[in-house]
Formats: sequence, C-alpha cells, structure tokens
Amino acid sequence: MHGGGWWSYIASDPSKGKPRVDRALLLRVATYARPYWWMILIVLATIVAVSLLELVPPLIMRQLIDVTLPQKNLHQLTLLALALIAIPVTTGLIDVLERYYSSRAGEGIIFDLRQQMYAHLSSLALRFFTYTKSGEIVSRFNSDVVGAQNAITGTIPNIVVNIVTLVSTLIIMFSIEWKLTLLAVVVVPLFILPARRVARTLRVIRRQAMEYNADMSNIISETLGINGVLLVKTFGRARQELDRFRKVNTQVRDIGIRRAMVGRWFFMGLGLVAALGTALIYWVGGVMVINDALTVGTIVAFAAYLSRLYGPVSSLSNVQVDFAQSMVSFERVFEYLDLQAEVQDKPDALVLSEVSGRLAFDNVSFTYLTAEQWAQLDQAEAAPATNGHQQPTPHATSGNGRNGAQESDAEQAAAPWTTAVATRRWALRHFNAEIEPGQLVALVGRSGAGKTTITYLLPRLYDVTEGAIRVDGHDLRDVTQESLAKQIGIVPQETYLFHDSIRQNLLYAAPDAGDDELVAACKAANIHDFIARMPEGYDTVVGERGYRLSGGEKQRLAIARVILKNPRILILDEATSHLDSENEALIQSALEPLFHGRTSLVIAHRLSTILAANLILVLDEGRLVEQGTHEELLAAGGLYRTLYETQFRPESVEA
Repeated sequence: MHGGGWWSYIASDPSKGKPRVDRALLLRVATYARPYWWMILIVLATIVAVSLLELVPPLIMRQLIDVTLPQKNLHQLTLLALALIAIPVTTGLIDVLERYYSSRAGEGIIFDLRQQMYAHLSSLALRFFTYTKSGEIVSRFNSDVVGAQNAITGTIPNIVVNIVTLVSTLIIMFSIEWKLTLLAVVVVPLFILPARRVARTLRVIRRQAMEYNADMSNIISETLGINGVLLVKTFGRARQELDRFRKVNTQVRDIGIRRAMVGRWFFMGLGLVAALGTALIYWVGGVMVINDALTVGTIVAFAAYLSRLYGPVSSLSNVQVDFAQSMVSFERVFEYLDLQAEVQDKPDALVLSEVSGRLAFDNVSFTYLTAEQWAQLDQAEAAPATNGHQQPTPHATSGNGRNGAQESDAEQAAAPWTTAVATRRWALRHFNAEIEPGQLVALVGRSGAGKTTITYLLPRLYDVTEGAIRVDGHDLRDVTQESLAKQIGIVPQETYLFHDSIRQNLLYAAPDAGDDELVAACKAANIHDFIARMPEGYDTVVGERGYRLSGGEKQRLAIARVILKNPRILILDEATSHLDSENEALIQSALEPLFHGRTSLVIAHRLSTILAANLILVLDEGRLVEQGTHEELLAAGGLYRTLYETQFRPESVEA
C-alpha cells in the first residue's frame, strides 16, 4: 500500500549476506547462454579438439627416445619432426576459430544483459533513482555484466576442457604404466580439499571489492561532474573530498592485495602438491628404469603427462573459486533485474491519441514512504514515553544538517542523501480538484505543501497511493505511459540539457522537426536571436548539463523544446531567483503563447502568473485548503492572503 516492496530488497542489501548458488540461479544463468548455444558448442568442440591434439607430443617424444634414435631411423625422425610442427600450427588455427566464436557469444551475452538491465531500470519509478547512487548503477553495467559474461564463456568452457583433458590423460597414462598412474593419483585429494574454503573466502572478497569499486565510481561521478566540481570548489572542500576518495581508494587497494595474496597462497599450495607428485613419479620411475622395468622414453612421456594431469586437477579445484566469484556478478545483476516496477502499463492499457486536457484529481493521497518506513513510523509512535515525555518521531536529516521537516516533500523524495524516514506520512492527502481544458492553474503554498508532488503524479513518475487522477475521464493507470508522456510537456525549474548541440537538444522533443520548425519554436521562446549570434548557431555544443549557457538561456531552450513537442497539458515550475530582469521578461513573454490553448499547471512564484490564472489551488501540509481566483482568495482572508502579503505583494511593490 505505502510504496513498493522492492526497496526493502535493496535497503536490506542481500549482497552483504551469505551468497547462494542454487539450481534456480544456475537455470536462470543458462537462459542467457541459450541464444548462443551453437556458438558455445563450437567453442567446446574446438577446446576438446585442442586438448586431444596436445596429448600427442609426449607420445612422439617417447617414440623418438625409445625407438627412432636407438634405431637411427632418419625417415621416421623427419616425420616425427614434421608432426611436432604440424600439431602447434593446427592447434593455433583451431584456437583462432575458438576465440572468434567465444568472443561473439561473450559480447552477445554482455549486449543482452546490458540491454535488458537498461530497459528494466528505465521502467522503474523515480523512487529507485532517488535512493540509488549513479556510480553504483554504472558499476553494475560495467564490471558486473562483464563478470557475468565470463561465467558462461570462460568458467564453464574451462570446466569442460579440464574434464576432457583429465579423463583422456588418465586413459593414456593407465595404458602406459598403471602403477605410476596410481602413484600420481594419490596426491590428487590434496588439490581438492582446500578448494572449498578458498572458494568461500574469495567469493566474499570479490563481493566486497565490487562494493568498494562501486563506492569509488560514485565519488568520481559525483565530485568530478560539473555540478559536483562547482559545489566542491565553492565550498572549499577539495581537501576533504580528496581524503574521502583516498579512504575508498585505500579500501579498493587493500581488498585487491588481499584477493591476490589469498589466490597466491592457494596456488602456491597447489604447486607444492604438484611438485610432490612429480618427484614421486621421477623417483619411482627412475628405480624402475634402473631395474629395466621401464624405458627412459616412457618416463619422459609420463613426466610430460603429469602437467596435463595436475593442471586440470588444479583448475577443477580452482573452478569452484572461479565459478563462485562469477556467480556473484550474476547475483548483482539479478538484484536490479528483479526490482519490481512500481509504475507499469496494464495489459489492456489504452493508447491516448487526442485529449482535450480535462483533469480530475479524485480524492488523491500519496506517500513517499515505503512499507518499511511506514512501519518504522508506527513503531516510533507506539513506543512508550521515556521519563514521562513523548518519544519523538524519527525524521530525515539531510546532508547539510537541516532537519527533514524543513525540506519539501519533493526534496525528501529526490535527495539521495536523505536517510530512512520522512517527516510526514502523506505528501498529499484527500486532494480533489477539477481542471477544465485550456485553463491555467496556479499551485501556491509554502515549501513542502505538496505542489511538486502533484507535478510528479500527473506524468506518472509515481502512481497515486489512494484515489485517482483522470485525463478526459481516463484513469492514468488505465493508459499507456508512452501515450501519456506525448500529451504532457514539462518545463522544470532546473533545466537538463545533454552534452550535445542546441539542435540535438531541441530535436529530443520532436526528432522529425525541420529547421523551420526549430527556428519558429526558438523565436516563440525568445531564444532564436541569441542562438543566431553564436559562431556555430544551432550546432553549438551546450556543454555538460548545458553549463555553457546561463540559467535564463537554458530555461528558454526548455520552453522552445516544449513548444516543439506541442503537448495538450503543460507542467511548469517557475524559476525566478537566479534570473535577471531581462531574462525574466523574455521568459514571461515566451510563456504567454505557450499557455494559450493548453491545460497548464504552474507552481507559481510570479504574481503575474497568479493574476493570469483561471484557478488558484492553495496547498498546505499536503491538503488543498483554498481554491479560487486571486480576488476571491484575497477576500477570504485565509492562507492565500498571508502568502500574498509575505511573498507576492512585495514583488508588485518592487515592480
């Protein structure tokens, strides 16, 4: 009821618990390999072929030492020499074929995983992105997806080739000398016993390494982006941020060293076991040669096969480690893919084609709290009083030390640094309003009143918790998100522009628009003359987040972009604090034709917008407390009059 259960999955972070590798996980992993089964089959066939071909050289060496050289058979010597050349050439060509199909399958799996994850994350509600660090998302797309691909194209083929090599080598060794083969097999358990413990240890280390790398990626993306750099420099926090990065970077370094050392000690142990087995074979075999029970060529061949015996045994012991680590990558990818989208289209959702713009808010209530946060508030309120005083309700505190009660409901939702519990249960409560087509509606209220929440609910960035919002009589939950988005244009307070040209940023709203339409939209938004004066005109690159432009220029570009989209419903969050009087006048002039013929909801900060509004909705603490025209609300003497006296009237006096 009160938010999706998916957040509890991420909040509790199961990644930090004991990892699971069960049949269900393995079957799910196999589904990603299924489209490439024939490529993987070719890879396995080539690996097996190479493995079998590599069995031949020791037999050639035995023939050379025991037969060819003692008999001084020049013809046979030539043939054996040619065979020793032909085998590596053949295996090299087969390796090229194996690499081709292995890379095709591997890159295909990476493509599929990234495509599926991008599509899924794009479908999630705004809540996910307000709680998740951008660096963490990037880490899952890069290191985790590649690690998952390695499980299918690396670890699993290695298991097959090692099994084939081990079995074929044992068969040949038994055929040569079964007593020595049994002696070589005696030390095999020493390879296997430590593997399980090392696998568990390295699995935990790998997950910690992934988390530390994600933390490092997040710091880099936050502090080395244009917004982060400005914040760090203007607050003089460069040294503190360097220290914070050093702390995380140290964790990455130390966990890397620990992983390397655990692996090195493990392989050192395996090497000692292999050396023990080899020494036993040489000693016992040497005794047999001295007693004429074995030929020198057989001992040489046997020694060569020992590496092919202990190598696969060592790899198969270590494959538990590799496989366990690669499963961590799949688990981390699946954690995101398993998140349930809060806002989803119904199977029979209606496609909105043409709308008049009639809006109805029917007893709408909404909370940003998840079920877990709601329960925390219940527990806090039900807790017994301490020393005769009521125990305070927990609240969110932002990173700058402000109490969460001073933040707006939108800030509580959108600030990634906000902690567990918001201060108010309901961002909107029992909100009712009727808006006719073409009306200009001003949303007015103190910070945190619920104005921004309304602008989030209308385009379905969130779904209402209770009640319904209707467009032309259709419940928003009954129409497709894509068709709804085409009917709504949004001019946010903080304009976001891609690091691209002005033309491409404008075409984002209407990809098929021609130059004449671009110019007309920009003229209507009072930005064309400015663009024309730039050396590259509409092909000028705006920079990261549009930082080559001023605030007023960016907002006029945003208005031009919405004009190109030509929506029936307009949502506008006015911004005046960072604009000079000239830019404000230009924007005001651009907005007048934008409002014409459209149903417009404006979070109003300008008195001129409020005076032009057909309807003013006054909100307080998430509830609609007054509605009417400017004159009607002034006459009522309620909250609107107070806001007018404190906020809007000084603006008119100054003007």
